[in-house]
Amino acid sequence: MTYLKHLVRSACVMGLAFGGHALLGAGLAGAQTAYPTKPLRLVVTFPTGGAPDILARLFSEKAQLGQSVVVDNKPGAGGNIGADFVAKSAGDGYTLVMGTVGTHSINGALYEKMPYDMQKHFTPIALVASAPNLLVVNNDLPVKSVADLVSYMKANPNKLSFGSPGIGTSVHVSGELFKSMTGTSMTHAPYKGRQFAIPDLVGGSIQLMFDNMPSALPMAKEGKIRALAVTTAKRSSAAPDIPTVAETVAGFEATTWFALFAPANTPKPIIDRLNAEVQRVYRLPDVQERMQKLGLEAVLSSPEELARYQQIEIVKWAKVVKESGAKAE
Repeated sequence: MTYLKHLVRSACVMGLAFGGHALLGAGLAGAQTAYPTKPLRLVVTFPTGGAPDILARLFSEKAQLGQSVVVDNKPGAGGNIGADFVAKSAGDGYTLVMGTVGTHSINGALYEKMPYDMQKHFTPIALVASAPNLLVVNNDLPVKSVADLVSYMKANPNKLSFGSPGIGTSVHVSGELFKSMTGTSMTHAPYKGRQFAIPDLVGGSIQLMFDNMPSALPMAKEGKIRALAVTTAKRSSAAPDIPTVAETVAGFEATTWFALFAPANTPKPIIDRLNAEVQRVYRLPDVQERMQKLGLEAVLSSPEELARYQQIEIVKWAKVVKESGAKAE
């Protein structure tokens, strides 16, 4: 994840300069194309309430493109249904997707037959944000730490079930990575969205989850579930008292990220216009404040940086999937 941290730092330095060039290019393009002339559709590949939905709605609320941005939730198949819809849409800048680490770097290794190519069928716009996953457990599970959990799992193989909002999500593969690195076993229980999994976690039908921080942290603070650790290499500024998994399981790291993509062959002036608006929206002080409270970190990039980072992530997660033996059931 060193490259991601590099993007975080370099974005602060070069983002404004890039945004200025993009705005200039967009202005010139605008005289030729008058883009946009109708509302934009921003597809979210998961149900409402999760991090990608929150980020999409922030963009919808704050974007100033001269047209509205309508958020369209199309969940299912670990995000593949919504991503495939955008992959097969016209490359005219009117249909976009809030891609995730799952839809654009993990799923290709998990699913034997993918309906789209994670790279060839999309044009990168910008990396938007990253966040840890939060290892949370049911309050009745007799564990208070990662070490407790590992000991319990080794004493009770396959007794526990971990939920996820779908096969191939970072929530899913975080669990698979944990199993692989700790030599433990548990059952994966995929749901059609995290809002379906959480009631079962609270009720005890499933016992743990590596949920996205923006979804899980508020519930943990309310005492509805117990937070054990974050999955990033370093502790989160949103919850500095919560340790990392790596403090117990050396080398463990899993970061979820979110990025905006357009269909393949979308003209560069349109991509530049959208990138400039992403840069502006997610740098607004009130947007930054809301994201930080949820454990989201703005990681704004150029289209080219996103393309390079996506390639690195595809290679990384293919290795994790292969070593863990995870499959799309």
